[in-house]
Amino acid sequence: MSNTTWYELSSTAGLISPSLLVYPKRIEKNIQTMITMAGGTEFLRPHVKTHKMAEIIQMQLAHGIFKFKCATIAEAELLAMQNAKDILLAMQPVGANIDRLFELMEKYPNSKFSTIVDNPETIQSIAAKALAKKIKVPLWLDLNIGMNRTGIAPDQTAAELLIMMANNPNLTPMGLHAYDGHIREPNPEKRKQLCDTAFDRVLELKKIIEEKGIQVQNIVAGGSPTFPIHAKRKGVDASPGTTLLWDAGYGKSFSDIEMLPAAVLFTRVVSKPKKNLLCLDLGHKSVASEMPLPRVVVLGLENSTQIGQSEEHLVVETPYADDYPIGHEFYAVPVHICPTVAKYKAVVTVVEGKATGYWKVAARDHQLEI
Repeated sequence: MSNTTWYELSSTAGLISPSLLVYPKRIEKNIQTMITMAGGTEFLRPHVKTHKMAEIIQMQLAHGIFKFKCATIAEAELLAMQNAKDILLAMQPVGANIDRLFELMEKYPNSKFSTIVDNPETIQSIAAKALAKKIKVPLWLDLNIGMNRTGIAPDQTAAELLIMMANNPNLTPMGLHAYDGHIREPNPEKRKQLCDTAFDRVLELKKIIEEKGIQVQNIVAGGSPTFPIHAKRKGVDASPGTTLLWDAGYGKSFSDIEMLPAAVLFTRVVSKPKKNLLCLDLGHKSVASEMPLPRVVVLGLENSTQIGQSEEHLVVETPYADDYPIGHEFYAVPVHICPTVAKYKAVVTVVEGKATGYWKVAARDHQLEI
């Protein structure tokens, strides 16, 4: 491998394009970095929504990580299948997903399941089902601290909701859940200021609740951009996700977070339709496309401009197009890895420049068995 870079394969014979490659040794390093940043595993609750793979869950378990966060019932079930002990479904269940959550609890009694809620109707629905089944369900109060996506404002009404949970014999109030995904300030000092200001509202709510005689047992806070900040808070579960695979978007915006890109797209030139143009087989179906171009960083082709993308094609303009024949191979780091992973049934594992096998993206679908 002395003449190659970390991401290149020594042989690509038989490798289809596009493919998503993952590098277990780099994932291992990211896991170790996460644990170091969190000061251990006691208050580390990584999200599985980025990778959705049993093998990566097993790697984390082997390092002593025992608390996890997920976004779908399928991800929760995958975690339970790997014998994860503490599983937080960080997506408020509604409709049939409430029934599926109870099914998970029955099928996997060795795993502790909990979920988030932000309104009295959902709390009452879960409580009624818990009463009928004669069990207690652990719930977290989901707070809106600025993202305006889910949650309830951390005010008196929020305090009343948690007290409602505490007074119900079929519910266990686990604490407060506060996701600050809206904080994307690249400057680490300014990011910390924004993060601390948002988190102060969580602490104020905690004080209000405890003044009413209800102990707030736990807090789960943040995602990958604010992970370094929350990881230093005493008694707060930090819940990064993208840190496991990392991507070009976070790598550019948050250079202070020392994670390694551990997932790379393999692609080939399929056409050269015009002078200075290359067409790669890397369309919408192969990489997350919810953001403006560029949606990948093509390694070795940095002096280029991505000018168009359709379902199967990515058109790149470069003055060096003549240097790359049809079939030329490139490697590309996605700008957003999480929805990119979900586009693949399986990823190719790469160790020391060789393709060593496949890992199934097991929870890419919304349903496994339950």
